Amino acid sequence: MTTQVYLTRDGRLGRTDDLSARNSWVVLTAPAPEELERVERELDIPPDFLRAALDEEEQPRVEVDGQRVLVLLRGPVLRGDPAFPRYETLPLAVIVTPAHLVTVCLEPMEIVESLAQQGRVHTAKRTQFLMHVMYRTATLFLRYLRLIDRRSDELERSLQHAMKNVELIRLLELEKSLVYFSTSLRANQIVMDKLLRLHLKPGEGAVNGEQASAAVTTEPGVLRLYDEDREFLEDVITENRQALEMADVYSNILSSTMDAFASIIANNLNVVMKFLTSVTIVLAVPTIVASTFGMNVTLPLQDHPLAFWFVVGLTVVLSGGAAWWLGRRGMF
Repeated sequence: MTTQVYLTRDGRLGRTDDLSARNSWVVLTAPAPEELERVERELDIPPDFLRAALDEEEQPRVEVDGQRVLVLLRGPVLRGDPAFPRYETLPLAVIVTPAHLVTVCLEPMEIVESLAQQGRVHTAKRTQFLMHVMYRTATLFLRYLRLIDRRSDELERSLQHAMKNVELIRLLELEKSLVYFSTSLRANQIVMDKLLRLHLKPGEGAVNGEQASAAVTTEPGVLRLYDEDREFLEDVITENRQALEMADVYSNILSSTMDAFASIIANNLNVVMKFLTSVTIVLAVPTIVASTFGMNVTLPLQDHPLAFWFVVGLTVVLSGGAAWWLGRRGMF
């Protein structure tokens, strides 16, 4: 993927070719080694920061190196067939320096793309930019959770008459997605709480939001948190906590639903087998009667002109009686 650089000019977010432009936002998506080396060299960013999000199993955390901060989150992604999507999570790194913002991810993520397309972020306000990324991550989790809930409802309706495991396997995929979501949301929550307690502290002497968001210090609170940013971060934490609770609730419901519907599938199959067994019994009666009267021995009424109709009538009566008896016992 090509490195993309964005810069806010006159209140509008737009593309630029100047990688080292002050207050720019550099987007790295599945970057090549030479791209990483260029960003590392021109923006003076530790290589560990740039490569952190390139490990698919990397866990959310916060790291500080002088005046550079790495905030690693996990965001939701959609994979597989659009009709039956698979929900997973991938790491997303947000690197904040005194003059630049850098985001790194393994593949295109809706979180980054939506921020770039809507253009509501101000690249000079680095603290607020970080809040926007975290808020967009939490809201995207919520949206995907609602889609999972809607999809699980559809599968539940189809499972009521199912006798195969296809729907059950799809429910299992949704349950796995919820486990991924819960784990990632819980880890993101720890990062947000840590930012609120340690790495974001009230600034002093701020004149406006831009100065506040751009303020960086080498003290324990690397990014200073002002009243405006603190309220935003609290909203982000609330959204993330809501998504975490929804994921836990949906996961518990889905787990119970799968157990119930596994029994329903087995019961549906038993009902079909019971019906087929009853049909077999009813159909066995004409076979027995026909076999009896087809033997090459002396039989009653064998010389009677209505013998054939007598056999047919006897077969109908016996088959009807067997069907009535089985029906009374709920076999049909």
